[in-house]
Amino acid sequence: MIVAIDPGKNIGVAVVSDDGELIKSEIICIEDLKTYSFPENATVLIGNGTSSQKIIKLLDIQAILVDETNTSLIARDLYFKDNPAKGLGRLIPIGLRSPDRLIDDYAAYAIALRYLGKL
Repeated sequence: MIVAIDPGKNIGVAVVSDDGELIKSEIICIEDLKTYSFPENATVLIGNGTSSQKIIKLLDIQAILVDETNTSLIARDLYFKDNPAKGLGRLIPIGLRSPDRLIDDYAAYAIALRYLGKL
């Protein structure tokens, strides 16, 4: 089991199986991260960008830093794969669509997939 964290203003968290299946994802604030319940024996991954060291110190756990280059772009693709456009929205090219919510949780999922070598 993997817990991936996308640090930043909005903290994305993704719980991912060892074979890359997204089990749970959410966007939380740093105060909620302090009390986040990590699954037992989970591998914790943190994107190496903004605020990563702050989060490592806050959690006081062993974590693996993972390169988060382009994870925001990958997150868009993952989001649209899980949430395909409906109706007339299907006619709009993906490059012109905007997610209807924050996708930091999908960026965390991208970090997990990168770690697993599935990107």
